[in-house]
Amino acid sequence: MTEFQRQFQEIKNHLLFEDYTLLIKRIIDLTLDTEDIAFYKKTNALLDWLDQENHSSAAQKEKFESILQELHDYLSLKEIPEKELLVSTNAIRKSYAHNGFALGPVDLNLYQGHILGLVGENGNGKTTLLRLICGELYPTSGSLDYHFQYQDAFDLRTQLVYIPQRTDSWKGSMLENLLFTAAAYGYTPEENELVTELIIARLNLRPYRNHQWKNLSSGYKMRFELARMLLRKPKILLIDEPLANLDILAQQTVLEDFRAIAKSPFRPLAIILSSQQLYEVEKTSDQVIFLKNGTQKNLHAIDTPDAIVEEKQLVIEFESEWSQSELTAAFGAALLSLKFNGGTYIGTFSAADTIYDFLAIVTAERIPLNYFRNISNSTRRFFVS
Repeated sequence: MTEFQRQFQEIKNHLLFEDYTLLIKRIIDLTLDTEDIAFYKKTNALLDWLDQENHSSAAQKEKFESILQELHDYLSLKEIPEKELLVSTNAIRKSYAHNGFALGPVDLNLYQGHILGLVGENGNGKTTLLRLICGELYPTSGSLDYHFQYQDAFDLRTQLVYIPQRTDSWKGSMLENLLFTAAAYGYTPEENELVTELIIARLNLRPYRNHQWKNLSSGYKMRFELARMLLRKPKILLIDEPLANLDILAQQTVLEDFRAIAKSPFRPLAIILSSQQLYEVEKTSDQVIFLKNGTQKNLHAIDTPDAIVEEKQLVIEFESEWSQSELTAAFGAALLSLKFNGGTYIGTFSAADTIYDFLAIVTAERIPLNYFRNISNSTRRFFVS
């Protein structure tokens, strides 16, 4: 089964379970994959139809089934490109003489269709690394290589787009701005409005497309900025703190959007995103880099004998009403260490133990738990003081 066929089966499940919000997004993704103006028109017509009076579930389902079958038949004949290496860094460093901070060395490889998460506390180098990769800063040492063709610095910044946490204000309506962007980046006059409307709908922005910048929340401003950057048809998106100021539901929605956009079989994007929302980023990313005082640690990376030991241990984060001494006595010899960290306990157990052994002791000793999570393979363990 090809990657397209696997994804298409997931899309059909959205239809089966009547999850129409996700289904519409994925229909738009498939439509953009066709790069065919006839499909752009069909899907925009579908969106306009859905905006009209309430339609019966049966009528909606019939429309969805029809366009999905057409998209499947068309895309099944389209060649899926190989995912290429886009950016690599080798021992890249950036030093600031005035405050003594230094980032690096950092080594990474970024491929099409991959999402790389940058996590770490504020002031540890996440934004510096993003600005190095996009060319806003120059490294003090090490090498940064782009493995794709570009003509000049402008062309590079077109293909490698950086979205900072705080963006400049837009003038005029959101739709006017996006139409202007599409016109400036190679869309034909006939494509311009069709593609712009599809990307607006893909990011749940249709009700706000005639709004002014000042009337939008920070979350919708970020979405419109993302829409503008997607119209530039980049190879790489670098996004600084996209989850800031979003509630937990909006965070999950945005991350799912990132993943679906990056994983297009026909138009794969590479994404690097920085965030302090550790668990959400880990669920979305193919690889995670943790930065502490500018130093890199990779999730799942095994670089030293000490790292190998750490990887094999069972590490559980949990909350309990019991004291540290009560918990230590209850877990007994199974417990290697127990730390109290930011309102939660971090328990480390031997390599032979599993999450089921942990729960067996909790059940046998009747230890009250308010929350627990296996962080053995999470960068959360790097945050433990």
